[in-house]
Amino acid sequence: MDERAFGRLGAVSALTLGGGGIGQVWGPTSRDEAIATTREAVEAGITLLDVAPGYGRGEAERVVGQAFSGRPPDAVRIVTKVRLGAPPAAEVEGRIAGSLDESLQRMRLRRVDLLLLHNPIVPDDDAETAGPPSRLFAETVRPALERLVDSGRVGAWGITGIGVPDPVIAVLGANPRPAAVQCIANLLDSAGALRRFAGEARPREIIAAAAAGGVPVMGIRAVQAGALTGGFDRELPEGHADRADFDRAASFRALARELGESPAALAHRYALSLAGVATVVLGVKNRVELRECLEAERRGALEGELVAAIDASVRGS
Repeated sequence: MDERAFGRLGAVSALTLGGGGIGQVWGPTSRDEAIATTREAVEAGITLLDVAPGYGRGEAERVVGQAFSGRPPDAVRIVTKVRLGAPPAAEVEGRIAGSLDESLQRMRLRRVDLLLLHNPIVPDDDAETAGPPSRLFAETVRPALERLVDSGRVGAWGITGIGVPDPVIAVLGANPRPAAVQCIANLLDSAGALRRFAGEARPREIIAAAAAGGVPVMGIRAVQAGALTGGFDRELPEGHADRADFDRAASFRALARELGESPAALAHRYALSLAGVATVVLGVKNRVELRECLEAERRGALEGELVAAIDASVRGS
Protein backbone atom coordinates (compact mmCIF):
# COMPACT_ATOMS: atom_id res chain seq x y z
CA MET A 1 0.00 0.00 0.00
CA ASP A 2 1.09 3.54 -0.71
CA GLU A 3 2.59 5.38 2.25
CA ARG A 4 2.44 9.11 2.81
CA ALA A 5 4.28 11.54 5.06
CA PHE A 6 2.50 12.16 8.35
CA GLY A 7 4.55 14.68 10.29
CA ARG A 8 5.87 13.53 13.65
CA LEU A 9 4.47 10.02 13.18
CA GLY A 10 6.59 9.46 10.08
CA ALA A 11 5.07 7.77 7.01
CA VAL A 12 1.70 6.06 7.36
CA SER A 13 -0.50 4.09 5.00
CA ALA A 14 -2.78 5.94 2.58
CA LEU A 15 -5.71 4.17 4.24
CA THR A 16 -6.42 4.16 7.96
CA LEU A 17 -8.71 1.66 9.65
CA GLY A 18 -11.28 3.68 11.57
CA GLY A 19 -13.07 2.52 14.67
CA GLY A 20 -16.61 3.38 13.64
CA GLY A 21 -17.19 0.20 11.66
CA ILE A 22 -15.41 -2.23 13.97
CA GLY A 23 -17.10 -0.46 16.88
CA GLN A 24 -20.52 -1.17 15.33
CA VAL A 25 -21.42 2.47 14.71
CA TRP A 26 -22.07 1.82 11.00
CA GLY A 27 -24.34 -1.18 11.26
CA PRO A 28 -24.06 -4.51 13.06
CA THR A 29 -21.07 -6.79 12.98
CA SER A 30 -19.64 -9.32 15.41
CA ARG A 31 -16.62 -9.00 17.68
CA ASP A 32 -14.97 -11.90 15.83
CA GLU A 33 -15.55 -10.30 12.44
CA ALA A 34 -14.26 -6.94 13.69
CA ILE A 35 -11.10 -8.59 15.01
CA ALA A 36 -10.58 -10.47 11.75
CA THR A 37 -11.11 -7.23 9.80
CA THR A 38 -8.56 -5.41 11.95
CA ARG A 39 -5.95 -8.12 11.50
CA GLU A 40 -6.53 -8.32 7.76
CA ALA A 41 -6.22 -4.55 7.43
CA VAL A 42 -2.80 -4.63 9.08
CA GLU A 43 -1.72 -7.63 6.99
CA ALA A 44 -2.71 -5.65 3.88
CA GLY A 45 -0.41 -2.78 4.82
CA ILE A 46 -2.60 -0.44 6.86
CA THR A 47 -0.39 1.07 9.54
CA LEU A 48 -2.74 3.51 11.28
CA LEU A 49 -5.67 2.43 13.46
CA ASP A 50 -8.06 5.18 14.55
CA VAL A 51 -10.40 4.31 17.43
CA ALA A 52 -12.19 6.15 20.24
CA PRO A 53 -14.04 5.49 23.50
CA GLY A 54 -17.20 6.72 21.80
CA TYR A 55 -17.23 3.99 19.15
CA GLY A 56 -19.55 1.38 20.61
CA ARG A 57 -18.81 2.47 24.19
CA GLY A 58 -15.22 1.37 23.86
CA GLU A 59 -15.93 -1.60 21.59
CA ALA A 60 -13.48 -0.49 18.90
CA GLU A 61 -10.72 -0.17 21.50
CA ARG A 62 -11.53 -3.62 22.87
CA VAL A 63 -11.29 -5.03 19.34
CA VAL A 64 -7.79 -3.57 18.95
CA GLY A 65 -6.77 -4.93 22.34
CA GLN A 66 -8.03 -8.40 21.55
CA ALA A 67 -6.73 -8.42 17.97
CA PHE A 68 -3.12 -7.91 19.06
CA SER A 69 -3.16 -8.86 22.77
CA GLY A 70 -1.63 -5.50 23.59
CA ARG A 71 1.28 -5.96 21.16
CA PRO A 72 0.42 -4.47 17.75
CA PRO A 73 3.11 -4.85 15.06
CA ASP A 74 5.94 -2.33 15.32
CA ALA A 75 4.88 -0.48 12.16
CA VAL A 76 1.33 0.09 13.40
CA ARG A 77 0.40 3.43 14.95
CA ILE A 78 -2.57 3.67 17.32
CA VAL A 79 -4.85 6.69 17.52
CA THR A 80 -7.56 7.20 20.10
CA LYS A 81 -9.60 10.18 21.26
CA VAL A 82 -10.96 11.99 24.28
CA ARG A 83 -14.34 13.68 24.66
CA LEU A 84 -14.13 16.75 26.82
CA GLY A 85 -17.04 19.13 26.36
CA ALA A 86 -16.50 22.42 28.21
CA PRO A 87 -15.63 21.50 31.83
CA PRO A 88 -14.21 23.88 34.43
CA ALA A 89 -10.54 24.50 33.76
CA ALA A 90 -9.53 22.74 36.98
CA GLU A 91 -11.11 19.49 35.75
CA VAL A 92 -9.60 19.40 32.26
CA GLU A 93 -6.36 17.55 32.97
CA GLY A 94 -8.01 14.93 35.14
CA ARG A 95 -10.71 14.21 32.60
CA ILE A 96 -8.23 13.80 29.76
CA ALA A 97 -5.95 11.56 31.83
CA GLY A 98 -8.88 9.49 33.08
CA SER A 99 -10.21 8.92 29.57
CA LEU A 100 -6.75 7.94 28.36
CA ASP A 101 -6.32 5.50 31.25
CA GLU A 102 -9.55 3.73 30.31
CA SER A 103 -8.62 3.63 26.62
CA LEU A 104 -5.20 2.16 27.35
CA GLN A 105 -6.76 -0.48 29.58
CA ARG A 106 -9.24 -1.52 26.87
CA MET A 107 -6.47 -1.71 24.24
CA ARG A 108 -3.98 -3.35 26.65
CA LEU A 109 -1.42 -0.68 25.86
CA ARG A 110 0.90 1.58 27.84
CA ARG A 111 0.79 4.46 25.38
CA VAL A 112 -0.83 5.64 22.15
CA ASP A 113 0.87 7.31 19.24
CA LEU A 114 -1.76 10.01 18.79
CA LEU A 115 -4.52 11.35 21.05
CA LEU A 116 -7.18 13.44 19.34
CA LEU A 117 -9.65 15.82 20.92
CA HIS A 118 -12.95 14.34 19.74
CA ASN A 119 -15.02 17.45 20.41
CA PRO A 120 -14.96 20.50 18.14
CA ILE A 121 -13.27 23.63 19.43
CA VAL A 122 -16.01 26.27 19.60
CA PRO A 123 -15.99 30.09 19.60
CA ASP A 124 -15.70 31.70 23.01
CA ASP A 125 -19.19 33.19 22.71
CA ASP A 126 -20.79 29.86 21.76
CA ALA A 127 -23.69 29.06 24.08
CA GLU A 128 -23.37 25.33 23.34
CA THR A 129 -21.10 22.97 25.28
CA ALA A 130 -20.22 20.71 22.36
CA GLY A 131 -16.54 21.27 22.95
CA PRO A 132 -13.99 23.51 24.65
CA PRO A 133 -14.19 27.22 23.80
CA SER A 134 -11.11 28.62 22.08
CA ARG A 135 -9.76 30.31 25.19
CA LEU A 136 -10.15 27.19 27.35
CA PHE A 137 -8.42 25.17 24.66
CA ALA A 138 -5.49 27.57 24.39
CA GLU A 139 -5.03 28.18 28.11
CA THR A 140 -5.83 24.75 29.57
CA VAL A 141 -6.53 21.93 27.09
CA ARG A 142 -3.51 22.33 24.85
CA PRO A 143 -1.04 22.59 27.77
CA ALA A 144 -2.58 19.47 29.32
CA LEU A 145 -2.13 17.59 26.04
CA GLU A 146 1.45 18.80 25.77
CA ARG A 147 2.18 17.49 29.28
CA LEU A 148 0.82 14.09 28.30
CA VAL A 149 3.25 14.04 25.39
CA ASP A 150 6.09 15.00 27.75
CA SER A 151 5.09 12.12 30.05
CA GLY A 152 5.54 9.61 27.22
CA ARG A 153 2.01 8.21 27.49
CA VAL A 154 1.04 9.95 24.24
CA GLY A 155 3.27 10.34 21.22
CA ALA A 156 1.47 13.42 19.91
CA TRP A 157 -1.92 15.15 20.05
CA GLY A 158 -4.38 16.41 17.46
CA ILE A 159 -7.87 17.83 16.96
CA THR A 160 -11.02 17.29 15.00
CA GLY A 161 -11.66 19.68 12.13
CA ILE A 162 -15.43 19.18 12.24
CA GLY A 163 -17.18 22.19 13.68
CA VAL A 164 -17.18 25.95 13.29
CA PRO A 165 -14.28 26.52 10.89
CA ASP A 166 -12.70 29.71 12.29
CA PRO A 167 -11.59 28.30 15.69
CA VAL A 168 -10.16 25.22 13.94
CA ILE A 169 -8.24 27.31 11.43
CA ALA A 170 -6.89 29.49 14.25
CA VAL A 171 -5.54 26.43 16.13
CA LEU A 172 -3.92 25.13 12.95
CA GLY A 173 -1.98 28.38 12.68
CA ALA A 174 -1.01 28.70 16.35
CA ASN A 175 1.87 27.19 18.32
CA PRO A 176 2.31 24.56 19.47
CA ARG A 177 0.46 23.11 16.51
CA PRO A 178 -1.45 19.84 16.60
CA ALA A 179 0.29 16.81 15.11
CA ALA A 180 -2.83 15.94 13.08
CA VAL A 181 -6.33 17.10 12.27
CA GLN A 182 -9.31 15.09 11.12
CA CYS A 183 -11.16 16.79 8.26
CA ILE A 184 -14.19 16.02 6.14
CA ALA A 185 -12.91 14.63 2.84
CA ASN A 186 -15.73 13.73 0.50
CA LEU A 187 -17.07 14.87 -2.83
CA LEU A 188 -20.07 16.58 -1.22
CA ASP A 189 -17.92 18.53 1.26
CA SER A 190 -20.53 17.42 3.77
CA ALA A 191 -20.40 16.48 7.43
CA GLY A 192 -24.01 15.35 7.25
CA ALA A 193 -25.52 14.79 10.67
CA LEU A 194 -22.26 15.86 12.33
CA ARG A 195 -22.81 19.46 11.23
CA ARG A 196 -24.42 21.07 14.26
CA PHE A 197 -23.78 24.74 13.65
CA ALA A 198 -24.98 27.50 11.38
CA GLY A 199 -22.91 28.46 8.35
CA GLU A 200 -20.74 26.57 5.90
CA ALA A 201 -18.49 23.72 7.00
CA ARG A 202 -15.63 24.81 4.64
CA PRO A 203 -13.67 21.54 4.85
CA ARG A 204 -11.36 22.32 1.95
CA GLU A 205 -10.42 25.61 3.54
CA ILE A 206 -9.55 23.73 6.73
CA ILE A 207 -7.47 21.22 4.76
CA ALA A 208 -5.64 24.10 3.08
CA ALA A 209 -4.97 25.74 6.45
CA ALA A 210 -3.60 22.47 7.77
CA ALA A 211 -1.27 22.17 4.77
CA ALA A 212 -0.07 25.74 5.27
CA GLY A 213 0.72 24.96 8.91
CA GLY A 214 2.37 21.63 8.17
CA VAL A 215 -0.35 19.67 9.99
CA PRO A 216 -1.13 16.23 8.50
CA VAL A 217 -4.77 15.62 7.58
CA MET A 218 -6.74 12.46 8.30
CA GLY A 219 -9.59 12.52 5.80
CA ILE A 220 -12.85 11.23 7.26
CA ARG A 221 -16.36 10.58 5.97
CA ALA A 222 -15.16 9.56 2.51
CA VAL A 223 -18.54 7.96 1.86
CA GLN A 224 -20.38 10.44 4.12
CA ALA A 225 -21.89 7.95 6.53
CA GLY A 226 -23.20 5.82 3.64
CA ALA A 227 -24.65 8.65 1.56
CA LEU A 228 -22.06 7.97 -1.14
CA THR A 229 -22.61 4.22 -1.30
CA GLY A 230 -25.22 2.16 -3.12
CA GLY A 231 -27.55 2.24 -0.12
CA PHE A 232 -27.71 2.58 3.64
CA ASP A 233 -27.24 -0.43 5.91
CA ARG A 234 -29.19 1.21 8.73
CA GLU A 235 -32.58 2.88 9.13
CA LEU A 236 -32.69 6.66 8.93
CA PRO A 237 -35.74 8.85 9.53
CA GLU A 238 -37.14 11.16 6.88
CA GLY A 239 -35.37 14.49 6.88
CA HIS A 240 -32.12 13.06 8.26
CA ALA A 241 -29.08 14.97 6.96
CA ASP A 242 -27.33 11.83 5.74
CA ARG A 243 -30.43 10.75 3.80
CA ALA A 244 -30.59 14.20 2.20
CA ASP A 245 -26.99 13.74 1.08
CA PHE A 246 -27.86 10.33 -0.37
CA ASP A 247 -30.56 11.96 -2.49
CA ARG A 248 -28.17 14.72 -3.52
CA ALA A 249 -25.67 12.09 -4.73
CA ALA A 250 -28.04 10.36 -7.17
CA SER A 251 -26.15 11.69 -10.19
CA PHE A 252 -22.87 10.54 -8.69
CA ARG A 253 -24.22 6.99 -8.35
CA ALA A 254 -25.36 7.12 -11.97
CA LEU A 255 -21.85 8.18 -13.00
CA ALA A 256 -20.34 5.31 -11.00
CA ARG A 257 -22.62 2.87 -12.83
CA GLU A 258 -21.48 4.27 -16.17
CA LEU A 259 -17.87 3.74 -15.10
CA GLY A 260 -18.58 0.19 -13.90
CA GLU A 261 -17.42 1.03 -10.39
CA SER A 262 -19.24 0.91 -7.07
CA PRO A 263 -20.12 4.32 -5.61
CA ALA A 264 -18.24 3.48 -2.40
CA ALA A 265 -15.04 2.56 -4.23
CA LEU A 266 -15.22 5.66 -6.41
CA ALA A 267 -15.88 7.89 -3.40
CA HIS A 268 -12.84 6.47 -1.62
CA ARG A 269 -10.65 7.02 -4.67
CA TYR A 270 -11.94 10.61 -4.82
CA ALA A 271 -10.99 11.18 -1.18
CA LEU A 272 -7.55 9.65 -1.78
CA SER A 273 -7.09 12.10 -4.67
CA LEU A 274 -7.77 15.23 -2.59
CA ALA A 275 -4.73 17.48 -2.26
CA GLY A 276 -3.57 17.84 1.32
CA VAL A 277 -5.11 14.61 2.65
CA ALA A 278 -2.41 12.33 4.06
CA THR A 279 -4.58 9.31 4.87
CA VAL A 280 -8.24 8.38 4.43
CA VAL A 281 -10.02 6.83 7.40
CA LEU A 282 -12.21 3.83 6.59
CA GLY A 283 -15.50 3.10 8.33
CA VAL A 284 -15.62 -0.56 7.29
CA LYS A 285 -17.19 -3.12 9.60
CA ASN A 286 -16.22 -6.37 7.89
CA ARG A 287 -13.66 -7.90 5.56
CA VAL A 288 -15.88 -7.60 2.46
CA GLU A 289 -16.08 -3.82 2.87
CA LEU A 290 -12.39 -3.64 3.72
CA ARG A 291 -11.38 -5.52 0.57
CA GLU A 292 -13.39 -3.18 -1.62
CA CYS A 293 -11.53 -0.21 -0.12
CA LEU A 294 -8.16 -1.93 -0.49
CA GLU A 295 -8.89 -2.54 -4.15
CA ALA A 296 -9.92 1.10 -4.60
CA GLU A 297 -6.60 2.23 -3.13
CA ARG A 298 -4.69 -0.15 -5.42
CA ARG A 299 -6.38 1.42 -8.44
CA GLY A 300 -4.80 4.74 -7.55
CA ALA A 301 -5.75 8.39 -7.68
CA LEU A 302 -8.35 9.68 -10.12
CA GLU A 303 -7.41 11.66 -13.20
CA GLY A 304 -8.29 15.33 -13.23
CA GLU A 305 -11.01 14.96 -15.85
CA LEU A 306 -12.81 12.32 -13.79
CA VAL A 307 -12.58 14.43 -10.64
CA ALA A 308 -14.14 17.29 -12.58
CA ALA A 309 -16.92 15.02 -13.84
CA ILE A 310 -17.67 13.86 -10.30
CA ASP A 311 -17.72 17.43 -9.04
CA ALA A 312 -20.12 18.39 -11.82
CA SER A 313 -22.39 15.45 -10.99
CA VAL A 314 -23.13 16.75 -7.50
CA ARG A 315 -23.03 20.45 -8.25
CA GLY A 316 -25.41 20.41 -11.20
CA SER A 317 -22.95 21.90 -13.66
